[in-house]
Amino acid sequence: MHPDDAVYPSLRDRVVFVTGGASGIGAAHVAHFAAQGARVAFVDIQADAAASVADAVAAAGHAKPLFIPCDLRDIPSLQSAVRMAAQELGPVAVLVNNAAHDQRHNWQDMTVDYWEERLQVNLRHQFFAIQAVAPMMQQQRRGSIINFGSVSWHLAQGGMPAYTTAKAGVEGLTRSFARDLGADNIRVNCVIPGWIMTERQKALWLTPEAEAATLKAQCLKQMLMPDDVARLVLWLASDDSRMCTAQTWTVDAGRS
Repeated sequence: MHPDDAVYPSLRDRVVFVTGGASGIGAAHVAHFAAQGARVAFVDIQADAAASVADAVAAAGHAKPLFIPCDLRDIPSLQSAVRMAAQELGPVAVLVNNAAHDQRHNWQDMTVDYWEERLQVNLRHQFFAIQAVAPMMQQQRRGSIINFGSVSWHLAQGGMPAYTTAKAGVEGLTRSFARDLGADNIRVNCVIPGWIMTERQKALWLTPEAEAATLKAQCLKQMLMPDDVARLVLWLASDDSRMCTAQTWTVDAGRS
């Protein structure tokens, strides 16, 4: 957390559940919420990376987040993780449905099994995470659910049709749940990141040519970082955004 970052008093002691929190944008969520004084639980399949994230947060002087190993394709495991987080930290008040995997794939090579697996990784778990936390939020008469979409399908990006289909579905899921849960004062929003410079993105796809093309397409001429997304998520989780729901919030430096 930068010294000039906003502080949200409403997030102090609030229980936050983050999926895919061991790396990239998810790790930034974990660190930023912990810096706000929230009680953070996160799930991931990368145990070593998750331990490093938790240790780094503690070393920065914040409460160590609770890591629960979980493969989000295993819905009973996800449901168990939500219950464990509530038992250890208290009822979940903020859900960040961050986890995804943008593996490239050709439509010509698609099989039924691969299609189903991509939707499990990028869409299905978001629904079941909401289903698991919503009753806790209803009892509290408040809650903020932040789903993660992608700018890729807005840009008509090819080369990964199962991923872009799943991410388009996240926006429909968001608006449906915003209506279903709004009477209980639960807000549901969708964040659309642009090309965020995580270590994975830099290792796999960042080249001088790709960077130049991205900066040309963006209105703002800086590459996007995980912290840029986490700061928006903090605001959406806090009471400062109390009347914002059923919306998409794009962090892409004006590219789309």
